[in-house]
Amino acid sequence: MSVQKQNSHTDAVCTLNTLQTNASSLEQVRRERSHPQLQLQAMRGFLERAGLTVEELDHLNIIHVTGTKGKGSTCAFTEQILRSYGFRTGFYSSPHLVQVRERIRINGQPIGKELFTKYFWQVYGRLDETKDAHGGTMPAYFRFLTILAFHVFLQEKVDLAVIEVGIGGAYDCTNIIRRPWVCGISSLGIDHTQILGDTIEKIAWQKGGIFKPGVPAFTVRQPEDALAILRDRAKEIRCPLRVCPELDDYQADCGPLRLGLAGQHQHSNASLALQLSHTWLQKRCLPGRTNNSGLLKAASFKPSPIMVKGLADTEWPGRNQTLKHGAVTYFLDGAHTMRSMQACVHWFRETAAQHERNASGPVARVLLFNATGERDSAAMLKALVPCHFDFAVFCPNITEAIASCNADQQNFNVSVEHMLTRCLDNERSWRLHNSLGDNKDTQLLIKGSLPLVPEKKADTLVFPCILSALQWITQGRDSALAHPTKTVFPVKPSVMAKAAPLCEAAEIHVLITGSLHLVGGVLKHLDPATSK
Repeated sequence: MSVQKQNSHTDAVCTLNTLQTNASSLEQVRRERSHPQLQLQAMRGFLERAGLTVEELDHLNIIHVTGTKGKGSTCAFTEQILRSYGFRTGFYSSPHLVQVRERIRINGQPIGKELFTKYFWQVYGRLDETKDAHGGTMPAYFRFLTILAFHVFLQEKVDLAVIEVGIGGAYDCTNIIRRPWVCGISSLGIDHTQILGDTIEKIAWQKGGIFKPGVPAFTVRQPEDALAILRDRAKEIRCPLRVCPELDDYQADCGPLRLGLAGQHQHSNASLALQLSHTWLQKRCLPGRTNNSGLLKAASFKPSPIMVKGLADTEWPGRNQTLKHGAVTYFLDGAHTMRSMQACVHWFRETAAQHERNASGPVARVLLFNATGERDSAAMLKALVPCHFDFAVFCPNITEAIASCNADQQNFNVSVEHMLTRCLDNERSWRLHNSLGDNKDTQLLIKGSLPLVPEKKADTLVFPCILSALQWITQGRDSALAHPTKTVFPVKPSVMAKAAPLCEAAEIHVLITGSLHLVGGVLKHLDPATSK
């Protein structure tokens, strides 16, 4: 490998992308489900080939977090609280929104390009040199990034590492961790059914796989069936498991706790983060304390001023995020399951209503949507109908339809044709839900005639990329999209004519949801600093 190539951050990311999981690897994961030790064995082998040992990971003082919804937000709250105490933090999460470096953070910041490039080639080089002796095998994308994160955190001598599980728990490659300091399970629901199983009980069993003997674990309130499985798993593994109290049960001097992340559903994530950080601090300052096993209710406590500040200062982009750019307000939420979409709708209706009350005139509401993988996009779109959008716009998770090296957002697993077909399917679903949705007040004008299609239902449009969709929605009213470096996409006159309500509105409100990758692509255009 040439020195010049090793100095290039773009080359590092493009090389990383060659490890992306393809359909055959996913099939392998499903086959390995009944032999979980094979996966963890393979992970251990890759770790050792990269020059690391599982024993070294014990020194990272890890907080390990899984769940279906809210695990990333819980990690963000926890990391911010402990960083506020002055500890040097490592934080590993997925997916990234704009740059892959976001997955590996030191003190809350994505690692810099130089550090990423240096550590990437160290790990990749060791694995590449040893592959011939191991049947040519290289770890898949997520496995590689997990090894890279461990390597970075050890090299950078963090005081603790907050590690978010990728998928599931028991068979996830982060579960190579033997001795975390504390574990957490956020809200459980149905997702990744082909890998984790199709019932809440099967999913709870997988998530409980991160429990370790004698290591305290916390969970938020769960459906009774899921909680019963977690309790059994904890008992079997001899792990003390506690259920977090409601956020209102914590009595702070400042009154109700204020959270940096919007949405009612963040309350349980914040409570879980308080328990995780509190337990970690106790172990740090009072080592040797033992816990009773069994399922107990975790005690609420009086959060310190540093904890209160940590919760208020937490940022986690792309989740219930509001960005105001002049006359255009963007509401970004990467909701991609039914439960998270219901939470998104609740948040958007409340927040958008507040913004509308303060608007200087009529507001146009636009939905920008995409969904990927096995998601039930029809059900998610049905949940969005009550938001009463003037337009529903669909596009694939392609930032620009121009061939520029957008290495961080390349996806080799799905063809462009497949993505566009999905968008057209989503558009049809939206039309169907809208035409069936709320036409009850449409009266027949002539007795016995065919029912009239209402004059104005939310217009639907499909665009080839995120930039072209944003340019049409904003109609030149957001300077961030009018940069000379950005290509302006030509639009048919008939599509231009549809935009009249957007031009006439005093403000445009856009909800962007259905996929974290879509949200990431939008942020790349709206906030160029995220790409630096």
